[in-house]
Amino acid sequence: MDWNKLLNSNRLRQSTGRAEKDARNDFESDFGRIIFSPALRRMHDKTQVFPLTTDDNIHSRLTHSMEVMAIGYSLGVKLCEDTIFQKRVGRSKNNLFRQIPIILKNSCLIHDIGNPPFGHFGETVIQNYFKNFFKNCRIFDKQSSINEEYEKSTKKVITLTERQKKDFLHFDGNAQGLRVVTKLQMLNDIYGLNLTYATLGSYIKYPNNEIINKDLISKQKIGVFYSEDDIFKKIVKECSLKVNNDIVRHPLCYLMEAADSICYLTMDIEDGFSKGLLTLDDYYNRLKDIPSIKNKLKEIYEDKKDYYKNDITKIVNFRIHVMQQLVILTIENFIKNLDTIEKGVYECELIFDDINNLATTLKNFCSEKIFKYRDINSLEITGHSVIKGLLDYYIEFIFHEDKKYRTRSFALISKSVLEVALEENNLTDLDDLTDYYKLRIIVDFISGMTDQYALNHYQKISGQKIK
Repeated sequence: MDWNKLLNSNRLRQSTGRAEKDARNDFESDFGRIIFSPALRRMHDKTQVFPLTTDDNIHSRLTHSMEVMAIGYSLGVKLCEDTIFQKRVGRSKNNLFRQIPIILKNSCLIHDIGNPPFGHFGETVIQNYFKNFFKNCRIFDKQSSINEEYEKSTKKVITLTERQKKDFLHFDGNAQGLRVVTKLQMLNDIYGLNLTYATLGSYIKYPNNEIINKDLISKQKIGVFYSEDDIFKKIVKECSLKVNNDIVRHPLCYLMEAADSICYLTMDIEDGFSKGLLTLDDYYNRLKDIPSIKNKLKEIYEDKKDYYKNDITKIVNFRIHVMQQLVILTIENFIKNLDTIEKGVYECELIFDDINNLATTLKNFCSEKIFKYRDINSLEITGHSVIKGLLDYYIEFIFHEDKKYRTRSFALISKSVLEVALEENNLTDLDDLTDYYKLRIIVDFISGMTDQYALNHYQKISGQKIK
């Protein structure tokens, strides 16, 4: 791989709006664009683990993303200090400091920006909805294939290619996030936030727009929608992400992924403690035998000098030490495996490539103590009802044969979502959109909602409340 291309500061559209005295580089400019974007603000009311919580101490997608950004920045700084890496990329430490840590801040901050309301369960709801929806439709690759017999059918007729169907059957927040930052955050044109290729490349966790392969880390999901295929090709070309005729991850994506996993594995436990789902004893007993952390955890737990005072302080210091060890492990694994990472054949998540199994232990602990919590599952079922209900209403109305229904439903959808669909198809009339883009605007609108807005909007259009 060519690190000059991996750190490409060019954009989809060359920017002309930077002030002459702006001392920031292009990656630092990316950060400002992201920070001030409405899509980022909306993450304050999107679920991390506990849906529709009123507890200000519990993480939202926004607070989680800010913490991931902090860890990503730390990883970037440590990487820049590594002399092996400096020689590898042919750049000085000072030169790298204004690039890699900032790129990682950017990709970490937007890593969940495409997630729908009600967390990852919201993705599952959308996927399953369309699985059932397409079963009850007649799907055609071309409009001309619809004959008279099918027109008389009671089933809804939808014109989609197999490639387009995948976007809904395998809906994923990562793919939606790419659409958000490259199009849906539209200001004056169709380029969204118009971020640099390096930021976009390091964001794409699944550089895959074709076939899912669970055995390959970069192809475990569809990470690029049909609507962003052209943009994806440009990112691949500009960052030189094609190796041996196969599209691979940007190396910095592995660090973004590690920052995300470090935060959710440690902070979800802290949230679980705040909710009373686990105790200090539970946490200590689960981790006390892991060689890389056992001595420090024992010191904190026993607290013979009465330094930590209470369980909350001990839990926080557990988390700090665990994070530190996972950060060290991440950089060690990244440097050690850089050859295979650049060749696109490293098939591990950095923090799980560990003989001590620290991350695996944390993951299992979260599964046992937190994710089975009754209130989480109850509110996720509420999320199912809300998202399914919204999809039902908007699909019924936007595909309604009576134009009055279509007109009223379009009027309820975010104006910016509609403008993007028209702009990317060079149209002026929403009725002229293909079936794919009609479904696209529905999913764009719903996936961009916050949890509370989705709940309120569903209650309004279903007649459960007026205001």
